[in-house]
Amino acid sequence: MALRFMEGSEAIAEAAVLAGCKFYSAYPMAPSTGLLEQMSRKIPESGGVCINAETEMGGVNMALGAAATGFRAASGSTGQGVSLMQEAIGEAAMNETPLVIFNMARSQQDYFQATRGAGWGGGRPISVAPKDVAEAVELTQLIFHLTDKYRCAGILVGDNLLARTQVSVDLKPLDLPPLPPKDWAIDGSMNGTGKSRVLFSFGFGKHLTPGPGPTQHNINLAEKFALIERTEMRWEEEFTDDAEAVVVAFGTGGKFVEHVVREMREEGHKVGYFRPITLWPFAGDALNKATRRAKLVLVFEINSGQMIDDVRLHVDDHRSKVRAIGGVSFDESGLNLGPLMDAPVIRERIEQAMKTLQA
Repeated sequence: MALRFMEGSEAIAEAAVLAGCKFYSAYPMAPSTGLLEQMSRKIPESGGVCINAETEMGGVNMALGAAATGFRAASGSTGQGVSLMQEAIGEAAMNETPLVIFNMARSQQDYFQATRGAGWGGGRPISVAPKDVAEAVELTQLIFHLTDKYRCAGILVGDNLLARTQVSVDLKPLDLPPLPPKDWAIDGSMNGTGKSRVLFSFGFGKHLTPGPGPTQHNINLAEKFALIERTEMRWEEEFTDDAEAVVVAFGTGGKFVEHVVREMREEGHKVGYFRPITLWPFAGDALNKATRRAKLVLVFEINSGQMIDDVRLHVDDHRSKVRAIGGVSFDESGLNLGPLMDAPVIRERIEQAMKTLQA
């Protein structure tokens, strides 16, 4: 397919349609409003339904209901709106209903929300963080696939930079393995038979088709999420074999770090980078292996320190090696990324940290 010049929100909406999304409902909140606007055009054109909901809670619960019928469905907002969706995300996890959430965040302040704020119960959403629009097109398709595969919730973590960047994109479908039939979907086809389907959080079924019960249901869920944690982590790394310092970053911050590290490598600096693509499951074993020879592990994130907790959990000798080089950084509106997301600033912070190795 030929390259098309488009804004990030449009590319993500096109990728959702390509993935088979037939229902989207959301409440507008910058910078996720652009995605809702694009969905409102593209979903109906593909034979689906898009609803501008009156609240974030209304939007996500409509999407949850649509997903229960077997259609690929999604909702979205920015971090503050996603916080209102947490109960529904928990319901999707505990009911085993595939549901995708798009978080076009105002910064990188929603890492905890994406990895630890999964609502009630023991379920967790698979969370992916693309570094640029091209990868967002791929990960949008992937998150729909994974939520169907595991019957769980999934979050695509973006930001205003991803949503508003205009770039040429190749919108091609991913070659993904086949999925099992949705024989759990509440589609009305078994009404009146005595075997109609039910989705309920505590594992109760009906008289003729009893469920596993609350204890076994929750045990089954725990085993499923343990399987996801073992098998579905994704990451990107480069120059880690001989790096004295490895910089860890996620999302669009990872794109900037990648540029800076490659620039520094060309000048002879022994620095590498590691980027978790799935925020959960976090690629902890891969990170530990990538940083084992490094003297410093530098964590760049645009927040007060969130992903650094996962880095410390998985890096050997983390007390002496792991250092934060990011921070909170907004523009004056409080809605956009601030001056810290700038390649020369990131390079200066990496260089300052590496000078300590020579002291």
